[in-house]
Amino acid sequence: MLPATIAILVSAMVGTAFLSGIFGMAGGLILVGILLAIMPLPEAMMLHGITQLASNGWRGLLWIKYVHWRPVAAYIGGCAVAMIAWSFFRYVPSTPLALILLGVTPFMIRVIPAQFRPSPESHVQTAGCGVICMSLILLTGVSGPLVDTFFLNGKMDRREIVATKAICQMFGHLAKILYFGAIIDQAASLDPMIAALAIAASMVGTTLATRVLQAMTDKQFRAWANGIITVIAGYYIVQGAYLFVVS
Repeated sequence: MLPATIAILVSAMVGTAFLSGIFGMAGGLILVGILLAIMPLPEAMMLHGITQLASNGWRGLLWIKYVHWRPVAAYIGGCAVAMIAWSFFRYVPSTPLALILLGVTPFMIRVIPAQFRPSPESHVQTAGCGVICMSLILLTGVSGPLVDTFFLNGKMDRREIVATKAICQMFGHLAKILYFGAIIDQAASLDPMIAALAIAASMVGTTLATRVLQAMTDKQFRAWANGIITVIAGYYIVQGAYLFVVS
């Protein structure tokens, strides 16, 4: 890989990790588009998984005292159930359908009356969120803004949301690495130097974001996070509808 390309990748990883470090979202979506533009899909998915695993793991470690471990256990349990169930079906939806599904799910939660919205305070509902999010990861490669909307419905403050969600998302990214590296393309591999740079860049970006998150108020965090979710979900819906029309 050319030095200029490596420089672009490292800069993108630091920037997207910084964004995710503040809001716990959006950075991964931007990064996967950059990776897919410059390398084959299996390698791109593996590098994306490694980068996001490092980013979420370091973020969770930096804010470890704010992690709510019971929701984490419930979420991972739901993810495991979904992985086992979908291994029997291996259904792959069309790209337009997958994008539309990713886009509408957070809006479906928003239209539910506030008193009935699912919340991470309920372990059963958190496990259900794990089932749905892991299903989306296996069907589309990402879980979209659904998990973000779910955690914003709870009573956690901004640091607890970012920390707890980071630990939860590590499981999905680890599954992605195993899926694309060991199942889809057993020949796929990454340059160890690139992988090391990805991990280092993710840690740098995440560390720089801690001061910004600490300086924000919970009100500012929720307002910005909900705005980002709306933009991303709307993008998914528009792109899915366009592909559905032209296909």
